[in-house]
Amino acid sequence: MPIAIFILTRLLFITAMVFIIGYVFGNFSKSVTLTKITKVASIFILVSFIVANIIFFRADRGWRCGNYNRSDRFENHHQQKDSAKVR
Repeated sequence: MPIAIFILTRLLFITAMVFIIGYVFGNFSKSVTLTKITKVASIFILVSFIVANIIFFRADRGWRCGNYNRSDRFENHHQQKDSAKVR
């Protein structure tokens, strides 16, 4: 399911970029309907950028919280004994 959401968001992003590039470099600005769709596409790009940053920073708290290796959580931690103290 996450890969389907990823593919869908990429397709929406590409579609929005086609409308924006068509407005700037093409003749989309002459049509009222295409102008409205381009405005919606530009708002979609801004909102998706902000939401993606929120999701990426909130979802995985690995390197910021010192959890470099996720497999460490599931293993038993054996502390290494100091050779100077063991007799």
